[in-house]
Amino acid sequence: MDAICMDRVSVRVTVEGSDAAKTLLHDVTLNLTEQRIGVIGANGSGKSTLLRLLNGLVEPSEGTVVVHGQDTVSAGRRVRGNVGFVFTDPLSQLVTPTGREDVELSLRRTVKNRKERTARAEAVLDRFGLLRLADQSIYELSGGERQLLALAVVLAVDPAVLVLDEPSTLLDLRNRELLRTTIAGLEQQVVMSTHDLDLVLGMDRVLVVDSGQIMFDGEAAEAVAYYRHACATALNADQLGGTRR
Repeated sequence: MDAICMDRVSVRVTVEGSDAAKTLLHDVTLNLTEQRIGVIGANGSGKSTLLRLLNGLVEPSEGTVVVHGQDTVSAGRRVRGNVGFVFTDPLSQLVTPTGREDVELSLRRTVKNRKERTARAEAVLDRFGLLRLADQSIYELSGGERQLLALAVVLAVDPAVLVLDEPSTLLDLRNRELLRTTIAGLEQQVVMSTHDLDLVLGMDRVLVVDSGQIMFDGEAAEAVAYYRHACATALNADQLGGTRR
């Protein structure tokens, strides 16, 4: 399988009102070849920055990011054509009034025939159990239905890599299970951040991110155990500090 390679990548941003740049990621080197890769960590740890590097939404301040042979800076447009990105909030990427229109819009560049495009869109929507909602306003859908629709829109164009930033946040149990089984059956290389530790246990490899660095990189069960222990240790330290004050 083609790899996702990060070589000594750091990301820094300028904070308004401060002379010093804020470091979001620091000196990250990875070679990701597995089919299913999970990313876990606390809010603000750098998970989303790591994921956004993969399709050029964020560019490295130092180092290089190469996705399946393409540099995300010098070949950013080609990378974005090969990397599908699903955001936490589906309304940030659903741009037309209905699901049918959104899926057809994503297919417009690759499927020129209108009838074929309609048929393809219906097949994609049916795959996610959304065909009955195809012509309903996206604002009338539940949060979970919107999230599944966003996933359908991205997968309609068959990207080589699928990146999901906390996709289960708005899902109920039924739709979470649908998401899990869908991810398990995809041909694409999948990189997913999540707070759902049960969901991440199905991954081939899991990264634990903290303070902009990779603190653990290994098998899913071991990564989850490491993260649970790190969270418990931090909580105990905070409670101890509060007692002393």
